[in-house]
Amino acid sequence: MSLHTAIKRRTAQDIRTRKSGEPIVSLTAYTATMAAIVDDVADFILVGDSVGMVVYGLDSTVPVTLEMMILHGQAVMRSTSKALVVVDMPFGTYEESREQALRNAARILKETGCGAVKLEGGLRMADTIRFLVGRGVPVMAHVGLTPQAVNTLGGFKAQGRSEAEWPAILADAEAVAEAGAFAVVVEAVAEPLGAEITRRVAVPTIGIGASAMCDGQILVLDDMLGLTPRVPKFVKQYGSLGADMRAALAQYAEEVRSRRFPGPEHGYALKAP
Repeated sequence: MSLHTAIKRRTAQDIRTRKSGEPIVSLTAYTATMAAIVDDVADFILVGDSVGMVVYGLDSTVPVTLEMMILHGQAVMRSTSKALVVVDMPFGTYEESREQALRNAARILKETGCGAVKLEGGLRMADTIRFLVGRGVPVMAHVGLTPQAVNTLGGFKAQGRSEAEWPAILADAEAVAEAGAFAVVVEAVAEPLGAEITRRVAVPTIGIGASAMCDGQILVLDDMLGLTPRVPKFVKQYGSLGADMRAALAQYAEEVRSRRFPGPEHGYALKAP
C-alpha cells in the first residue's frame, strides 16, 4: 500500500488552473529555514538563480552553477510540504540544445524532488520548452527582463517602455505559452504591456515589476523583508529585518563585552553529588 501525506503538495497543473482566478502568491527561497516559513503562505516557491546575488554576493546570476541550484533545491524541498517548488535552470545549462536541457532538467527533478523547472527566453526557447514538456518536465517560462541575458541587454533595464518593443515581447510570451509552459514569469515590463500579456496568453502570468493585472506576483524574499541594501523599483518592503538584525547584533556585542551575557540562566550548574 502506498503512503500519502496528509497535506498534498501543489503541482504545476494546480498553478496552471489558476488562470484568471484567485491571484497566485509566490516568493523565492534558498534555505531550509526561510522556505519553511514561506511554505505557509506561498502557492509556489521559486528556488531562483538570484541565489547567486542574494546568498553568494555575485554581481549577476550568470556564474550560478547547476550544482548550486540542486543543493539549494534540496534544502527547500526538505523543509516544505505544501507549496509547489520550482527550481531555476542556470545560464549555460539549457541553451545549447534540447537534449542538454533535458539532461539537466532531469537532474534537477531527480536530485531535488521539485515539481518544475524554470528557464528564461521567449521564441528562441519555445522549441526546447515543447521538447521538455513532451517528455514529462513541467516548465515555467520567463520573459521581459531576463537576468541571465544581462550582458546582452546592457544591464538590468525595464523592457517594453516603448510601444515599439511590445510586438517582440508579446510574441515571446505567446510562443512559450503555446509551447506548453504552465506559467510565465513576466519581469520588469511597462505596466500596460504586463496587462496585455496577461490578456493574451492562456496560462497564468506571474508578475515581478509587471502589472497588478497579472495572475500572480513574485518577489525575492530578502528584498521584500528589508534584508537587501538596494532593491529594484518594483519591490515593496514589507519588513525591516535588516535593521532589526543590526540592532540585535549590536546588543549582543555590547552584552558580551560588558560580560552581561551569558548570564546564570544560560549556563549549567554542577549536578548534586
